[in-house]
Amino acid sequence: MNIIFILIGVSLTVALTFLGAFLWAVRSGQYDDDYTPSVRVLFEEEAE
Repeated sequence: MNIIFILIGVSLTVALTFLGAFLWAVRSGQYDDDYTPSVRVLFEEEAE
């Protein structure tokens, strides 16, 4: 029965770690422009 409490604690720790990493990524601007990289290859000039 004690293993359930340990697993709940470990899973909450992992979940909070991933939530913190996601919030850090959002605040640092990693999700600001997610459209341009997918179409950038279409508008690049060709090398001479």
